[in-house]
Amino acid sequence: MTETTLLAAYGLLVMLTILLQVLGATRQLSMGYLMSSRDKTRTTTGMTARLGRAVDNSVVAMALFAPAVLLIEMLGRNNSATLLAAQVFLLARIIYVIVYALGVPTIRTLAWLAGYAATAVLYFHAL
Repeated sequence: MTETTLLAAYGLLVMLTILLQVLGATRQLSMGYLMSSRDKTRTTTGMTARLGRAVDNSVVAMALFAPAVLLIEMLGRNNSATLLAAQVFLLARIIYVIVYALGVPTIRTLAWLAGYAATAVLYFHAL
């Protein structure tokens, strides 16, 4: 497995999270509302709302993780440390999405921190 493979796997995780959020929103808000112009604002609740927030956070994490991985690859600076950092990032983000959806705050924050730190490691290796 390479850092770029882990990046692709993370992309699939984000897509799965979006799908789960949309399925929950369909149940809560109706397909008709989701297909409308949504001029009247409606909000989701519970797990669906948490998944929506996890999606937002996951997109931000992708915006930081992807350039780091691509820089490492482009500069040829990938090594066992960068591979480990990418693996930690992906595992942390999987945990993050699951515990956020389930509403477990402390573990969610620790998982977020691990993913953030792993991304920082990648940038340091790209310097």
